[in-house]
Amino acid sequence: MSVIVTDNGFAADSWTDGFTPLQDLAANDAGPVVAVDLASDSDPALLQSRLADIDLIRVDFPSFADGRGFTIAKRLRQMGFAGRLRAKGHVISDQFAMARRVGFDEVEIDDDLATRQPEGEWQFRANWKANDYQSRLRA
Repeated sequence: MSVIVTDNGFAADSWTDGFTPLQDLAANDAGPVVAVDLASDSDPALLQSRLADIDLIRVDFPSFADGRGFTIAKRLRQMGFAGRLRAKGHVISDQFAMARRVGFDEVEIDDDLATRQPEGEWQFRANWKANDYQSRLRA
């Protein structure tokens, strides 16, 4: 099972339509793609022409030390993706504010991580706009 983390805390996953891996998109050219799974080494530019058809993109984080997913999220938002953007995998609560700043709407974690880092730890970082280091320096 997994837990979805948003600014409001923990929730069950409401997405029920499944995900299409990026490498399988060519086989699905006949219709709109509802949700796409991106590996951490994927090139988001491959989705450029299809962003309007995608409701949710889930970006994999194979390790909490692997920050490529943050770059992917930022690039997707810069390319105009306006749908749901989800980080999945080894994202820790200390990274939640960064995930939100680069454009992720939510984080999907497994039950074990949710037990080790309970909801309160994530909610502590949910006010990510107020805890922006660069904005405080510019003030």
